[in-house]
Amino acid sequence: MEQNEVNFLDLLVAIETSNKHLSLLLAVCDRDRLRSSLTERYEQELASEGIKSYRVTIDRQEPSLFAAINQLVEAEPYLQAGNPAVITVEGVVSLSSFASEGERSPVDKFLGYLQWTREGMRQFPFPIVIWVTEHIHNEISRKAQDFYSWRQGVFFFESIQEETIVPIDVEPIRLPESETDDLDLPIDELLVYIAQREVAGQEDASLATFYTLLARAYERDQEIDRAISTWQKAINLQEKLNLSLELANSLNNLGILYDYQGKYSESEPLYWRSLEIRERELGANHPEVSTSLNNIAALYYSQGKYSEAEPLYQRSLKIREWRLGLDHPSVAISLNNLALLYESQGKYSEAEPLYLRSLDIDKQIYGEDHPEIAAALNNLAALYESQGDYSKAEPLYLQSLKISERQLGTDQRYIATTLNNLALLYRLQGKYSEAESLHRRSLEIRERQLGSEHPDVANSLRNLAIMRYHQNQYDEAKALLIQALKIQEVVLGDNHPDTQNTKESLAYIQANHQSQPILGQDIN
Repeated sequence: MEQNEVNFLDLLVAIETSNKHLSLLLAVCDRDRLRSSLTERYEQELASEGIKSYRVTIDRQEPSLFAAINQLVEAEPYLQAGNPAVITVEGVVSLSSFASEGERSPVDKFLGYLQWTREGMRQFPFPIVIWVTEHIHNEISRKAQDFYSWRQGVFFFESIQEETIVPIDVEPIRLPESETDDLDLPIDELLVYIAQREVAGQEDASLATFYTLLARAYERDQEIDRAISTWQKAINLQEKLNLSLELANSLNNLGILYDYQGKYSESEPLYWRSLEIRERELGANHPEVSTSLNNIAALYYSQGKYSEAEPLYQRSLKIREWRLGLDHPSVAISLNNLALLYESQGKYSEAEPLYLRSLDIDKQIYGEDHPEIAAALNNLAALYESQGDYSKAEPLYLQSLKISERQLGTDQRYIATTLNNLALLYRLQGKYSEAESLHRRSLEIRERQLGSEHPDVANSLRNLAIMRYHQNQYDEAKALLIQALKIQEVVLGDNHPDTQNTKESLAYIQANHQSQPILGQDIN
């Protein structure tokens, strides 16, 4: 059994057996997505046992554990009556260890409060799960030893590198892939810390860490060019200091950004180098190796190199099923990506069961209303569309779009993909006015999010050209195809299937403006 699963079951048993008396349980995890999924999972399992779940968030200005829990209990008659419950404490991981000169940092304040609030905690007869990072756990054990001695358990959960996800059949949907960091500091603050160290000539691991934090902050604010240059600074310093695994992570993240921009030739060597380091340092069957394999395969898929992508996807899936278990979210990603590859090759009967299994895993993990579910529904709809089963495809697209807009807003990149795919469906049904408005909305989002020279923008231009062709607007269709082809020739190269499709379509429309359809397949 994978170690995270063992530790999760230990945590679950500790909660169940310590109900109706105070039990301090420290859960240690450095990644917010993993923390969130584990918390949701034990809350669901405890609910079936009649144990009610509550969450409290530590205040950054006054980070008192006692005050946060006391405020919750005073507001909840159920807790005041001593009924079965578990309280999850969030927000500790976001407390900064940094402070202005002469001031105490939020973490130091939190640790100080722990020391003198221990006895006051006796009045709370509940198991209390406190999520912390490994760094904060170490600080508690050193600086709040009195409180730490009261713990009933410490449960460690290994972080798994986040990855490039290509979760859709007709066009790759890029979900947010770059790692988020628990230390979410403002860019201005990070720049000050970096400048202080650079001026002092302090080229050490802490400076490399600050570079990675700044790069992620730039990604968060969509300042991609600055993120790229900052990742490069981190890589240069990590190389100099021989920080191998940190270097592998930075190479992977920089590769993701180039991949996101459609700069595949710049992304590929970064992915391969990251894989080489991980295999050397971690072994050939480590989950982070599976992530690198997935990313390279996704890159090859984007370039139309299906025969090169397939064995990499299969190896990644095999590692994940063995090391992480059959129902792990990363397994769902691998199933989805392999299904996408099979669908692109017309292997529909092989793709459908993989999509369905992936969707089932996602529903177990995330519930019914989550961006991952929206992506999975979109993929399944696109498969049915490719098979001509429009009555199955349309409600899935609409459900996917509804979830995405509710969860992410209306201006996200992969919302544009669902809009595009729904537009293709309407065009195939002869609903040209509905299709055109969706195509144009998809194009506007992509140009705004990705810039005017991205392959996804070229796909939208080509699909809109086909739309205009079916409306007998031949000159406009030709102009749109020429615009799409210029992008594809530069970014994808002459031999990419998308480029070849556009060339064939353009050649046909130049030779024949009659009512026959443009040759070549739709780029979905």
